[in-house]
Amino acid sequence: MRLKFREESLYSLLFLTPAIVLVGVFIYFAIVWNVYISFTDWKGLIPSYRFVGLENYRILFHDPVFWTSFRNNIILIILFVPGSLLLGLLLAILLDRKIKFENGFRTIYALPFALSFVVTATLWAWMYDPSDGVLNTLFSMLHLEFLKSNWITDPHVALYAVILALIWQFSGYTMLIYLAGIRSVSSEQYEAAIIDGANQLQLYRYVVIPQLKKPTLSAFVVLMVFSLKAFDFIWVLTSGGPGTSTFILAVEMYKETFAKTKFAYGASIATVLLLLSFAIVLPYLYWSYGGEKE
Repeated sequence: MRLKFREESLYSLLFLTPAIVLVGVFIYFAIVWNVYISFTDWKGLIPSYRFVGLENYRILFHDPVFWTSFRNNIILIILFVPGSLLLGLLLAILLDRKIKFENGFRTIYALPFALSFVVTATLWAWMYDPSDGVLNTLFSMLHLEFLKSNWITDPHVALYAVILALIWQFSGYTMLIYLAGIRSVSSEQYEAAIIDGANQLQLYRYVVIPQLKKPTLSAFVVLMVFSLKAFDFIWVLTSGGPGTSTFILAVEMYKETFAKTKFAYGASIATVLLLLSFAIVLPYLYWSYGGEKE
């Protein structure tokens, strides 16, 4: 038995070793290397590893573009995360009503999240076109010209236009999470609430929604982390413009690193993003694996 156990352990280790090596090199080593680079003076295409301590961070925290990007990130989190959760919950409740063609509607609602961010960003860029885009054309047809806008070319509107598109993209994901949580509620609880005289609104308010804490937390963490690193969608849709109106930290990091070749400075922005991600994920991991056991 011990020999068989050792053979199984050896086979398991052999199968896991390539994955462990790849994760160690391309994730954990890359993180350590990035943090190290942020303490150097690497500028330009020729690497430089001269240690300068916290100089890049001192410059970073005095950079107005960094604080503009940080502010935009906060606005993105405040509007995008609750918006996606609320719309996903509403769609899940509607689908839970056993409507006809449920599978078709579920596929339609979930389709945006299944598409590439590059594809959906290109789609929304076409819809937001000020001259012949879908939205402005539709408003003209409905004689609602007061709703027409320059959308992503207006610095006062661009960020909110991006957030609207992101909510559309992620509402299908949150819908699936919530629908699975709603369907996991036992039928006995429904029957007991109905016997007590609860109507449909009270049924969801007092029976179903209070039991959606775990799905809500899981979706919340995913949305929060994405809102910190939502680079590809914003880059394709606006490239951070007009000006810096749709700059977030990930966009600034890309421009500083690859457009201006300030690799050390870009690494310091990436390190800040890493710390913000840890601040979101670590409490969730503690609650999932530690708090529940207690």
